[in-house]
This record gives sequence, C-alpha cells and structure tokens, in this order.
Amino acid sequence: MKYTAFNSLLLSGVCLSSLSLTAPVMAQEDEFSLEEIVVTARRREESLQDAPVAITAFSANEIANRGLTDITELAQSLPSVTLEASRATNSTLTAFIRGVGQQDPLAGFEPGVAIYIDDIYLARPQGALLEILDVERIEVLRGPQGTLYGRNAMGGAIKYVTKKLPEEASLSVSGRYGSYNQTDILAAASAPISEGFIIGGAIARLKRDGFGKNLTLGTDNYDKDIFAARLTAELSPSDSFFVRLMADYTDDDSGAKHGHRLTASNISGEAVLDDVFDTRAGAETNASTSGINGNNEVENKGISGLIEWAVNDSLTVKSITSYREDYTESVIDFDSLAIDDLDAAVIYENDQFTQEFQALYNTDTLNVVAGFYYINANAANDFDVVLGQLGRVAFGSELTAYTGGDVNTKSWSLFTDVTYDLDDAWSLTLGGRYTSDKRSADVLRQSFLGTPSPFFGGSAVAISTTSDFENSRTFKDFTPRILVNYKPSDALNFYASYSQGFKAGGFDPRGANLVAGGEDVEEGFSPETLTSYELGLKTTFLDGRAQTNIALFYSDYSDMQIPGSLPIDTDGDGTDDDFVGTVTNAGKATIKGFEFEGTLAVTESFILKGSMSILDAKIDEWLVNDVNVADQRKVQNTPEFNASIAANYTYTMANDSALNFNISWAHVGKVYQFETPVDLIDQDAYSLFNASIVWSDPEGQYTIGLHGKNIFDKKYKVAGYNFPTLGLEGTITAFYGAPATVNLTVGAKF
Repeated sequence: MKYTAFNSLLLSGVCLSSLSLTAPVMAQEDEFSLEEIVVTARRREESLQDAPVAITAFSANEIANRGLTDITELAQSLPSVTLEASRATNSTLTAFIRGVGQQDPLAGFEPGVAIYIDDIYLARPQGALLEILDVERIEVLRGPQGTLYGRNAMGGAIKYVTKKLPEEASLSVSGRYGSYNQTDILAAASAPISEGFIIGGAIARLKRDGFGKNLTLGTDNYDKDIFAARLTAELSPSDSFFVRLMADYTDDDSGAKHGHRLTASNISGEAVLDDVFDTRAGAETNASTSGINGNNEVENKGISGLIEWAVNDSLTVKSITSYREDYTESVIDFDSLAIDDLDAAVIYENDQFTQEFQALYNTDTLNVVAGFYYINANAANDFDVVLGQLGRVAFGSELTAYTGGDVNTKSWSLFTDVTYDLDDAWSLTLGGRYTSDKRSADVLRQSFLGTPSPFFGGSAVAISTTSDFENSRTFKDFTPRILVNYKPSDALNFYASYSQGFKAGGFDPRGANLVAGGEDVEEGFSPETLTSYELGLKTTFLDGRAQTNIALFYSDYSDMQIPGSLPIDTDGDGTDDDFVGTVTNAGKATIKGFEFEGTLAVTESFILKGSMSILDAKIDEWLVNDVNVADQRKVQNTPEFNASIAANYTYTMANDSALNFNISWAHVGKVYQFETPVDLIDQDAYSLFNASIVWSDPEGQYTIGLHGKNIFDKKYKVAGYNFPTLGLEGTITAFYGAPATVNLTVGAKF
C-alpha cells in the first residue's frame, strides 16, 4: 500500500477506521455528548480537541476496562506507533513512532522516542517497558518534541502520568488471575498527616508462568516475576505552592527469555520446535554465563522532586529534579541450543541525574513555556560473547569476545514555546531549542581463549585487543518549531506545523579497529536530524457525539543512526570468529504519513472508536563503499498500514450497577525487523482480537472483570537475531508476542 493511494483511501479510512473503547459519555438531560478529555501536552490543561498536536490519551478508566497491563499494549490502538519488548528481554523497550526509534539497548545509543514518568525523562531503555500501575492517564505524542519538553525527542514522546494523592485517606486493592498461572496483586494507599501534607504508596507483585518451556533446563520460557513499589509525599502549604517527593523501585527477576530457532541446527541437527515459545537454550548453566552465575535480573530505582509555585494568576515556575539508576544482568542464548555455540553474559549499568527549570506564563492571549534542562547520564555495558563450539574445534578452548563500553552524556539545553492568539480564531506558535550534548566514551574490546573473560572473574587468556580507546565529542544544534492554528469554532480545529528534531552522535562500544575504517570507530558516529511538516484537522460534530482527528505529515530524515552487529573473519581462514559493531549514518530517508482517529457515541451507552495510519517510509540514500544500496533497505519497525476498531457498550442493571462490554480488533501491516530484510524474521501482516467484560457497583467501589487477549491465538514475531554464519550451528531466531490469554480481575476502593 503506497502513499500515492491516499486519495482513494482517505474516505474509506474515515469511514472504516477508528472505533475504540471507553470514551465516556456525558449525559445532558435528553441529550448526550462525548466527555471532554483533558491533556497537558503543551504544559497547560486543555481539551484534547483543542490541542493542535497529534496526540492520543488513555484515561485510567479506559485502561482498566481494557485490562491493559503494560505500555506495549497501547500500540494496538495507536497510529504510527510500535512498542515491543526488546529481543531477549522482558522490561527493555523498543519504541518507534513515525519511523523513528532505536532497537539497540547498548550504551552509546539513545532512544528516538522519549519516555517520561511525571516529567522525568528515562535516558535508557532498560526498565522503560513500564507496567501500568496506579496511573491517571498516558499521553502519546507523535512527531518531534523539543520546545515543550526537557529532552529533545526525534520521533515523539510517551508521558506516563501517575495519580495525585487524594486529600482524604484512601485504599485500593486489585488482583488478577489467569492463563499461565498469572497472579498479580496491586495495592495503593494514602493518608493525610497534617493540613496540606499527604503521604502515599503503591506496591505490585506480578507473576506468571512461561508461555513455553526450556526443554534443556526444565524451566519456564517467557515467564514474569516482578516486584514494584512507589512512595510519594505531597506538601501544599498554600494554594499557590506544591511540592512532591517520589521514590520508586522495581525488581524484575523473570527468567531469561530465549528465542525460537527458525532453522534446524547445522551440526547437532536439532529440528525446529513445534511450539514457538519453547527453547533448548542452555546458557544459564553453561560456562559462557558463569561470570554472572547464569543470572537474569533487572533492578531499577529512582527519586524525584517537583516544586511548583504559582507566583500569580499568570506566572508559574517549576523545578523538576531526579536521580535514577538501573542494573541488569542478562543471559542471552543467541543460538537457543543446549550447547554454547553462541552465548553471551551481559551487564548493563546506568545512572542519570536531571534538572529542569520551567517558567509558564499564561494570559487570555499569550501562552509561554520557557525552560532549562540538564542531564548527566552514564551508560555502561560489559558482555562476553562466547563462541564455544568454534573455539573448541579451532583452538581446543572456548573463544570469548569481551566488549566493555562506558559512555557518558552531559547535555544542557534552553527551550521556549510561545503561542499568541491573533484573534478569536487564529493563533501563532514560535518555538526553539538550543542543545549542547557532550559524549565521552571509554571502549575496550579483547578476544580470549577460554571463558569467562577476566572482566567477568574468569582466567581466560587474552589473544588480541581489537579496540582500546577513549574519546569525546560535543554536538550542538538549534531546532525550531512554527505552528499556525485556526479554530473558527468549537467544532473545527485546523493546524499546520513545521518542526525539527535532533539527536546527538556518539560512539559504538562494539566497534573494532581491526577492520577497514577502524579509525572511524574512535571518531564515533554523527548526529541525526529530522524535519517534519504536518497538517492537522480536529473536528467535533453530531452535537458533540462524534470526533475525528486527522494528521498528514512529511518528514525528511537525515543521517539516520542505524547500529548493528556483523560477523567477521579476523584471521582470513574463511570462518567468522568474531563480530563487529557497525553504525551507519544512512544518507537520507523520507517518511510520509496519514493518521486518523475517531470516536462516535452511537447511543449514550454504545461508543465506537479506533485508529488508522498509512505510512510510506523509504530510505533514499545508503552508501556502502560509495554505492547507494537504498533499494535493498527498509525502515524497520514501521508497518505501512495499521488500523484498530473497538466497541464499548455499557449496560446499566436494575440496581444501578453496570456491565461494560469491550471488543477490539487491531491490524498491523508487514514489519521489517531490521533495515536489511530477512524473510524468516520479518513479520507479515496480522490481526489481533481482544474482548473484555467488567462489572462495577453503583458507586464504582468494586469491580470484577474478565479479559481475553489475542483470543484467536495468533502467533506473530516482534523481534529476532540474525547471525547465520557466526558460530557453527547457524543462528536465526525470533521472539513472539503473547499467545491467547484469559484473566479475571477484581478490585476494591475504600
């Protein structure tokens, strides 16, 4: 489906597309209309329909009625958005919006989509696959975000907004039990300590057996074992002054997740398994991961402080301070076999300090956001990649490639966004951001005989050093934003915008000097930039019972940062015995798109809603040895066509309790997992069906729900590894989305 087909698809898209769940209805005597959804995308409260930006918002009520458990499930009803767990992980996030994102979680590679928790930017993807706990709403913004937010974001931003503490003592408890012995318990409580001082906390215990089995170890594969806690204190000594302190902790002790082999093994002759969730991986007990004792765990924790002072009716100033750190030990069995043909022990260790100051000035005709943002973030990774069989055949001992990368980012920026109302209908927004990013790297790569390497506590013998360097570079850029908004009535909202996004360059910790162009590894890779043009129309009609939001955009994407790993033959014997990191600043790509979202209240109780996107993402220039190979490349994780339709019906019973019925369909077009197509790993178009029924008492104090997801048990790939020549067995593996599940939820609020 090509962009040139937009004219013929536009009408069918408007009619067919969007019908989703719980957009609540507001009754007005004998009339009714859709309830207004309030967002803060532009740093002030305003109606979703008034905000001249491409944004989707999910309320706590909608999330509960759909039974959503983590943010990846949001993507099923979002246009132009892909959210998935990164390859062999449970809690590392791969996020793409409008063709912009980052798949590689290593130090040195910054996400293209910004994730925020209460205005705190998460610099690393580890732990960014957030479970949905005690949330007020989630906002998803599409397109470059830089003049309104702390950290510049190329593709868009996901804002996770937690609930403010209630003024009266409260307690809520909920539980979930379902397929694969899923057993979740969540609780939140708060209490006023004195006038204007409230403390609260929330805890969650999330457990589930695996979707499949490890046939070698007898353990689960794709299981879940998470504990999370949050403590909050809020102080309001006056109506104009507010302070919030928050601390959170998450421990993901789920087992290592291993992929499904898509081909039979070359040497051992192991056939492809029937169940895509089963594995023969043995890395946890192999010598290859003994340096971390075969452990698999992700630990996240952070503290933050918000100070908000309303100086007067027009001016508010804010200070947002945070510190976060995470630590990961991960087992990766690339080959998914009992033998250590291609295994890895990995350690990620990240920390970040951020400070943001904002000034918000609002009058009847003028709205100003001005801010300063600073981040000091360190990302370090160490991993042993072990070629066990190859090493024993060629050298009589395992061959271990150690990589240690430590990348520090110190960045500051000034940003502003000014909106002036020219008259009752027209407004003009001018914004700009100046960013200075300094990246410093310390990289060491060595090859060893034996395993683990000395860096993982072993006594392997060094045979070569392929990289050993330190370097730093500073990247500076100014990115503007211009927006014209025409709102002739409450029912019509037109906007046109021009914006730029910028992401600094960096250093690849896997890069090796031993290959041609090795000196470029020490120099690092270049920044990438994106220029976006967007036209939007938001409408409300049928006396407030219907809404449609349409966006057309065109993006020029320059110097795309595309990291990857390639097998190499270091001694010229015809056998790949090492790997090398590659970062390509592809010359240019163009991404064009049409997005539609709409909501219709058929009756006061029956709501339809949904979404659709059509994307034409094309790499125009990709030079390899001065030859343009763009026709052999694709934009990854960016399907050409996405759509969702859902229906929500609320039946009020005689005693005023209610039954909420929800059914939904989501369609995802073909997905390329990497820029170079791999037929075995790439996923053809597929559809998912979900259904829920939730009972609530008249006061909304008690709820009972039954939720079915992927009810037709569609098997679909979300990630994979492609190393067919590294090791002896041939490694082409895939990871899959969750199978059919059913769970029962209960909740109570006091």
